[in-house]
Amino acid sequence: MMLPNLKVDPENLPKRAIVCGDPKRAARIAALLDESKAIGENREYHSYAGTWNGTAVAVVSHGVGSPGAAVCFEELAKGGVKTIIRVGTAGSYQKTIEPGSLVISTAAVRRDGLTSQLVPPGFPAVADRRVVDALAAAAAKRDTGLHVAEGVTLTMDMFYSGVVEFPHKLYQQAGVLAVEMENAALFVIAALRGMRAGSILAIDGYADADLLETYNPHTETTAKAIEAEARIALDAIVAVEN
Repeated sequence: MMLPNLKVDPENLPKRAIVCGDPKRAARIAALLDESKAIGENREYHSYAGTWNGTAVAVVSHGVGSPGAAVCFEELAKGGVKTIIRVGTAGSYQKTIEPGSLVISTAAVRRDGLTSQLVPPGFPAVADRRVVDALAAAAAKRDTGLHVAEGVTLTMDMFYSGVVEFPHKLYQQAGVLAVEMENAALFVIAALRGMRAGSILAIDGYADADLLETYNPHTETTAKAIEAEARIALDAIVAVEN
């Protein structure tokens, strides 16, 4: 049966999937694969399949924010995917993690609205340790020259501020490395559906509400980090036992 939102036939879907927000980024990652082909396209969900070092891998875009991304993650689970790595971008909370750095997320603070409707308060959003280890090993082996950090990230729904103050300072003080919009959904859904999940993030700026006026993620520095994290994620996902 066709997956209703991804519009992908599960028979064409590999058991390992790289996911990212931007459909154009998915196309660029898919172009790195051997025997790459499109297997589905609907709304923000653009899906590809190919091989990396002889292992079948899917690449699927999930759009922006946890609710839409969750639809993607749930349908990948229904389609038989066993391992997912998110290749994303994030805003840094720590001055030592500069734009162009990479962050491997070990867990996510659940400040999104979606996961509270799936699991009770206190349920952790944790990356699979085997995926984290594979990402760290792949990053070290590639030796990109980029700063790579591992630690806790924050998932929030809001990007632009309203009248409620951003909780940036609180999480900076708590040692959270960076903030993004989908990791908590990925980690929780993976736990519920029996998948292994991890995430690697390219830092495209500092997370500061006062600086969003000058925020520009479309730089050569960010592009270099995204290219590097994509290759690291591909190396890692074929190294993890399914």
